[in-house]
Amino acid sequence: MHDIRAIRENPAAFDAALSRRGMPSQSPAILAMDEERRAAIHAAETAQAEQNKASKEVGKAKASGDEAEFERLRALVGEKKAEVAEMQTRAKELDAQLAELLMGLPNLPFDDTPDGADEADNVEIHRWGTPASLDFTPREHYELPGVVKGMDFETAAKLSGARFVVLSGAVARIHRALAQFMLDTHVEENGLTETWTPVLVREEMMYGTGQLPKFGDDSYQTREGWWLVPTAEVTLTNIVNGLTVDEDTLPRRYVAHTQCFRSEAGSAGRDTAGMLRQHQFEKVEMVSITHPDKSRDELDRMTGCAQGILEKLGLPYRTVALCTGDIGFGARRTHDLEVWLPGQNTYREISSVSVCGDFQARRMNARFKPTAGGKPDFVHTLNGSGLAVGRCLIAVLENGQQADGSVRLPEALQPWLGGRTTLTANGDLV
Repeated sequence: MHDIRAIRENPAAFDAALSRRGMPSQSPAILAMDEERRAAIHAAETAQAEQNKASKEVGKAKASGDEAEFERLRALVGEKKAEVAEMQTRAKELDAQLAELLMGLPNLPFDDTPDGADEADNVEIHRWGTPASLDFTPREHYELPGVVKGMDFETAAKLSGARFVVLSGAVARIHRALAQFMLDTHVEENGLTETWTPVLVREEMMYGTGQLPKFGDDSYQTREGWWLVPTAEVTLTNIVNGLTVDEDTLPRRYVAHTQCFRSEAGSAGRDTAGMLRQHQFEKVEMVSITHPDKSRDELDRMTGCAQGILEKLGLPYRTVALCTGDIGFGARRTHDLEVWLPGQNTYREISSVSVCGDFQARRMNARFKPTAGGKPDFVHTLNGSGLAVGRCLIAVLENGQQADGSVRLPEALQPWLGGRTTLTANGDLV
C-alpha cells in the first residue's frame, strides 16, 4: 500500500511512477478523497470541542437558575453530540474508501526497472550455460519414453480435472529429490532458515501480500473462508504481520517447500500440454525481511541463490529484468530466471525474484525498531522462487534426454537418488 503523506508531498512524482506502468493519473482522486476525509476529522474535532465547552456551561447555567440558558446549552450539547457522531462516521467511511483505493494500486517501480509495455521489452542481464547441440530431435518432457509411465495426466484428469498430474515411480522420486536438494542448498549454503507453514490462510494474510483484493480470481477459497496459498510468499512474509521487530534481527531469511494452488484465471489455452502450468504444484520459496537500506542488495543476493540452483544442476538459463509493463502488482523490480527447454526450443520462466520495498509492510503494518533509537519504520520485503519444483523437473528431464530415450540426471542430485545417475527408457532409476 502507498504512503498517503508521500502522495500529498509529491503527487506529480507518484503519477509519473504509475504512468511508467501505463496507468493514468491517480493523485487527483486520492487527494480529493483525502482532503474530504481530513475535513470530516477536523469538523468532528471542532464539534467535540464545542460540545465539551457547552457541557461545562450547562452546570453553571443550572446553578445560576437561568433556565432559558440551561435549555439552550443542553440543546446545543445534543446537537454537537449528533454532529460529532455524524462526522466521525463519515470520516471512517472515507478512511475505508481511501484505503480500498490505495490497496488497489500497484507498487511504484524502481528507477532502474526498465521501461516497457510487455514481456517483449524485458532486458536480459545475465546468461549462463550453452544449450546442448543435439544430433536428434528433442522431445518435450511428457513425450520422453522413460517419463511416460511415471507422469499420468489421464488418471489426474479422472481424479481432479485438467491441469493436474499424478507422478509415480522414478519420476516422483526425482521430483522429491529436487525439492530436497533445493531446500538443503538454501539452508546449508545460502543461510536461509527452513520453515514449514500452513497452506490455508486467513483472508487478511492474502491482503497483506497483495493477492487481495485485486487478484482473488487467481486463487482458491474454501467454504470456511480460508484461502489456499498461491505461493509460500503469503505465509513467510506474513510472519512479521503486525510486528515491530528489533533492527538487529534483520535480515530475516526464510525458505519453505510447499504445495501451491492457482486457478490460472485468464490462462485458458496456454501450456495445456504437460505439467508446465498446473493448478496444484510445488515450489521452494525464499522470503527476506530487510532493513530499507539493504533491500536492493538483497534482491541481487536472492537472485544469485536461485541462479546457483540452476548452475549446480547444469541447466542453461538466462536472467531478465522485467520491464514496467510486466512486473507484478507488488514489485518494484523483478528478476526472472528462464531455463532452457530443448523440447520447446526456448527459455521458460522457472523463478521470479522481486523486491517490494515497504509496499507489503504497510499493508501488514510490519515495522522495525532502530537500534540507535527513534521512531519505528517499515521493513522491506522480498520474495522469490528457489525454484519451482515441477518446472525444474521438466528442465532436468528435457536437458538430460538422450537419443535412446533415457535421461542423464544431474550429478548434484545423486545424494538424494541413492547414487543413481540415469532414468532409463523403461522408466527405471539406475
